[in-house]
Amino acid sequence: MEVRRTVPVKLNVADSDANLLEETISEFLWAANYVVDHAWKGEYKTTSKAELQRETYDDVRAETRLQANLVQNARNKAADAVQSVVTRWKQGDYAGKPHFTAPTLVYDKRCATFNDDHATLSTVGGRITAEYVLPDEGRETPHSEYLFNDDYEVTGGELHYRDGEFYLHVRTKADVEFETADDGNDEHRTVLGVDLGIENVAVTSTGTFWNGSELNHWHREFEKRRGSLQQRGTRAAHETIQSVGRTETGRYDHFLHTVSKQLVAEAVEYDCDVIAFENLTGIRERMPRAKKFHAWAFRRLFEYVEYKAEVVGISVEQVSPAYTSQRCSKCGFTYEGNRPTSSGQDVFECLKCGYSPHADYNAAKNIGLKHLRSAQTSSGGGAPVNVRLNRGTLNANGDYEPASTGQNGSPRESPTLTEANGEAVSE
Repeated sequence: MEVRRTVPVKLNVADSDANLLEETISEFLWAANYVVDHAWKGEYKTTSKAELQRETYDDVRAETRLQANLVQNARNKAADAVQSVVTRWKQGDYAGKPHFTAPTLVYDKRCATFNDDHATLSTVGGRITAEYVLPDEGRETPHSEYLFNDDYEVTGGELHYRDGEFYLHVRTKADVEFETADDGNDEHRTVLGVDLGIENVAVTSTGTFWNGSELNHWHREFEKRRGSLQQRGTRAAHETIQSVGRTETGRYDHFLHTVSKQLVAEAVEYDCDVIAFENLTGIRERMPRAKKFHAWAFRRLFEYVEYKAEVVGISVEQVSPAYTSQRCSKCGFTYEGNRPTSSGQDVFECLKCGYSPHADYNAAKNIGLKHLRSAQTSSGGGAPVNVRLNRGTLNANGDYEPASTGQNGSPRESPTLTEANGEAVSE
């Protein structure tokens, strides 16, 4: 299986070289936006890279000082963005015309050389050398795990400029062999169901909750500050908005990385083969209080879980979210009255059997059940599959099996409410 990893590396560059990098980024963004503008003309949007190359290459070369490979990378960035919009349209989602403003620049091995302690990068004024600022040796870091690992090949990188510093996000790949339930061992497959939400960012079928209050607080404060700065309308205010936005995005990413790491660890602890999420398409429409920010956060969390799970041989899937909030995960009775919205978003009470768990926990179990039912159908009813619960497993027929005892001789207590920092609080 091919595994891809990105390692961010801070760069140390001379002042004159820094100016060249800033100029190169500016012209690269101009080139990418020029290609988007061209692709956007007419009723049908152009997504063919070959066609965009023929129709924009000469113009970009004439208007910029970018060397040929950087022009091609700008075209690729633009074409991929337009293709992403067209794909979302086909799925029934809204998406507007792409426009690049974030100070980034794409390098490949034709216009950059990646070494152990430095990189040489093409600019509008020729090649410059950028030294890596590396962490201390002796502890495990992404640099030692991927960048300096002979099993991983460097394929390219993306230059980022933020808060006056340059960072090169080096891309690597490797072929890794995993032993999974599909490798001749079909005795069982176990799925971890995950429900996403606003109050609780993620809840698993094992009964672990990741509270979203801190994330939502950051977003509210950022929105207030951005609104205040926008009223000023000055250039300094605009620059401050961009700086604050980068800081907030860094906070969000750190939070979501932490949640994704703990979520994958949960799957490993319970010997799960699959992590099942609800389908993210149209998630804002399904959550009346969700904002564009929440949809972004859910997608980013899914991506982080996906690549972290890949390393340990766990697959990550999406299932239809239909009726997962209305179905009783204990008896199967499905009715909208099971989820009385007037009593609060966290309330679920089955009107048939009286089962009354936390609503998000119930939905997480249903997401896992949906995946295992589809897995059994697609496999012709072969290998049995289970949803991992906090005190055992549940199969597609509703049969429950208690958890085996843990290292201390007793089953794990649950449900548990877990903050992103790992501190546990009884529910």
